[in-house]
This record gives sequence, C-alpha cells and structure tokens, in this order.
Amino acid sequence: MIKSLFQKLLLKSGKTYTLDSNIPTKLVFFTLLKRLIMLFRGFFKLSRKVFIGKRCQIMNAKNIQFGNNVTIENDCVIDGYASNKLILGDNVKIGAYSMITCTSHFSKFGKGISIGSNSAIGRFSEFGAAGGIEIGSDVIMGSYISFHSENHNFKDNSKLIREQGVTSKGIKIGDNVWVGAKVTFLDGCKVGNNSVVAAGSVVNSTYPDNSIIGGVPAKLIKTI
Repeated sequence: MIKSLFQKLLLKSGKTYTLDSNIPTKLVFFTLLKRLIMLFRGFFKLSRKVFIGKRCQIMNAKNIQFGNNVTIENDCVIDGYASNKLILGDNVKIGAYSMITCTSHFSKFGKGISIGSNSAIGRFSEFGAAGGIEIGSDVIMGSYISFHSENHNFKDNSKLIREQGVTSKGIKIGDNVWVGAKVTFLDGCKVGNNSVVAAGSVVNSTYPDNSIIGGVPAKLIKTI
C-alpha cells in the first residue's frame, strides 16, 4: 500500500520512473515521512507548497517564484535580493549545503537566477548569480558545482584589483544537459541543449547544441 501511494505521488508530480520492487517498504515510508515534514516546514516558513530541509535560510522570498514541488534540502542558503525575480521551476531540487548568492557586494545589485522545470543540482553547489545565471529544463548536475557570473577587472596597475570593479556577461545552460561533479562555470559561458559536461571541467566558452565537452579549460570532445 505504501509503495502504491508513493508511485501515485510520483506520477502526480510529473515523475515517470517506476519504483524498483527491491526498494524496502520501510525506506519508502521514511522518505514519505521526511517529505511531509519538509512540506510542513515550507508552509511554516514561506506559506507555500515548498519542501524545505532543516536549517535553510531563504532571504527576500517575495522575490522568488517557486514552481510546484520545489525541494530545498538541508542547510541551503538562498539570497533573493536581486534586480530580476528568481525563478525555480516545477520539480526543481537544490542539494544540501548549497548556496545561491545574488548580491555579493553592496557596490553592485545582483541580477539573479532562473532554473527550469525538472532540473536538479547536487550537494555543496554554489551559484554566484550577481551577473545572472540561466539554467534550462531537465538539467541534471552532480555535487560541488560552482557558477561564477562575474570577472574582476585587473588591467590598471595604478589601482588594486579589488578597486577596479567587475564585468558581468552572465552564464547560460540549455535544456537537457548532464553536468558531472565538480564542474566550474565561468562568466560568459554558454552550453547548448542536449549536451554533456565532463566531471571536473572548467567551462569558459560557448558550446553548441549536442556537445560533449570536458577539460581545463573545457573543449569540444565530440558531437552527440
């Protein structure tokens, strides 16, 4: 009965996979209980249907647009202070110990971030969204991913680097992209739809649709 309920809830939330028959009923029960507690916490903190883990900080929530069944796992920090509305689409999942920072310095009001539906990000990930980050739908990411949507100016030798300001072009990831663990995205990079980014890559350029990229810096390995 518990497994049947779990499967119905999956389908209702838009998940199309079938529950493995080897999964113990006890594990399913405790997962449902955990989700229920997270849902209550979301209603308490935000008065919305959002699944929120323990010890999360969500600032300026009125500037964040939550889709259906958004999950924010334990110990996450989300900074909603940005010039654009933050958008978390349906079924978006932010892994535990992750951070979204929009305004990192008072000298510049940040742009923000949008994440499309059915996209999930692993644990210990960091989103420096001051220059703007766009992530498409159906994007799956490993843990320890980092985005840095700003660059420090440094060419004027008469000034300290920290006094020369920053430039921002933003970062854009297309739809249906698989990103391996510990990938770093630098300002100005763009990854096309239906692509794969190898673990540990440093992404700093523009890559077309259907690309497999990897390396430091990342290069096109082959086309899907």
